[in-house]
Amino acid sequence: MLSRLLQAKQPLFDLTIKQLEEQTHNQSIDAQLVAELLEKAHGKMRELGLDTSDTTGPELYSALINKVAEHDEHLARELGGKDATSIKEMVPLIVDKINSIDMPRDGWFLKHEVAEQMLLHMPPKQIMEKLDYSSVKDLIKNENLYEIYGALRFAEDSAWLNDYNRQYKSLKADDFEPRQIEIVQYDPDKWGDIAAHFIEKKLHNITHLKELGVIMVMPVADEKPMKGVTLKVAPLILHYFNEIRLYSSFFKLMKDKNNFGEIFVNTMIADPSPVQVTQGDSVHWRVIQRYFGKLKDEYHPEIFEPHVQPEDLHWRRAEEILYEVDPELEFWKDMDYVGLFMNDDEPITFNLMDVSLSYSNELSFENRYLYHFRESLWNEVFVRYLGQKNLEDRVLKRLDNALIAPEEITEFK
Repeated sequence: MLSRLLQAKQPLFDLTIKQLEEQTHNQSIDAQLVAELLEKAHGKMRELGLDTSDTTGPELYSALINKVAEHDEHLARELGGKDATSIKEMVPLIVDKINSIDMPRDGWFLKHEVAEQMLLHMPPKQIMEKLDYSSVKDLIKNENLYEIYGALRFAEDSAWLNDYNRQYKSLKADDFEPRQIEIVQYDPDKWGDIAAHFIEKKLHNITHLKELGVIMVMPVADEKPMKGVTLKVAPLILHYFNEIRLYSSFFKLMKDKNNFGEIFVNTMIADPSPVQVTQGDSVHWRVIQRYFGKLKDEYHPEIFEPHVQPEDLHWRRAEEILYEVDPELEFWKDMDYVGLFMNDDEPITFNLMDVSLSYSNELSFENRYLYHFRESLWNEVFVRYLGQKNLEDRVLKRLDNALIAPEEITEFK
């Protein structure tokens, strides 16, 4: 069941589980997890008034979509919104609320003056033309640096971006500083449809800059009514707070490496590369952060010191923060990795972000979102098998500049 939920290749997945059991001495974690998934899913079905024995996949999906619609309206009212379908009204309310929440925002980011020097070295001609600047110095002086950087990936072509990214190879630890993560909202009147292709592909308008510690709300030129704005935008913004802090802590851990600039570039372009856990599989830094972050101040391996401190690893699901804003949403609590099959080739997920995106984008049952669910379930599998001692013995001691996402399980030798 786990391999099907994760779309993992067989027999590689079974071999991975076998090796995890042999090397961590934790037995039957997979069976326990499957039993928990079924128990949680069936419990939520009963809450929705559904029969666990004869409900079809489309019926369960429809019930979850209706629950998200109900919760989106409720959260929108809690934030002071009058029209839950208005992007123009709801997004500023969401951003204002998130900015007022007491949660970790610190990170380690590229200094403003270094980012400016990089622009001076390679002026972004397409952005300058769009904003009517003939001098890059005037562009930097008069425009928001974060907006410029966020627009680079959308306005400049791939050849220019590849050349620009090479500048990161020369970065040193001294080029970074501690700062707080900021949210930047792009003005549609100024930037127009600059991110239209991204929004069409991703079906949302939220992205981020790991190097600068910025979450960007890209402009939506056509502000027609949209279902589920609140539960589409809010969880994604909160998710990116975690994501930015995840990479910030990784960069801090690597700051004394002789090849720091190369590590930084590789991480920015293709995510970190492999640290082996068993003979043939690897684990992503996010799994390590997720495990130790949940422990808060209880345990902090010496290998993280002096750069990475317990507060750098503090991790909370995006939904947990939303529950504090609106307790009605607790229906989705601890359900981010839960899914089950309903006589169909693809599972139904109870992951709030996936169901919210499916609702907002009016996706059919056949085209429903499963991405965030699968990522969460992969992480849950590794966290449960590894545990504190195994993470320290088998992962942390091998930590270098190489980590890889757990879903990229390689073939065993």
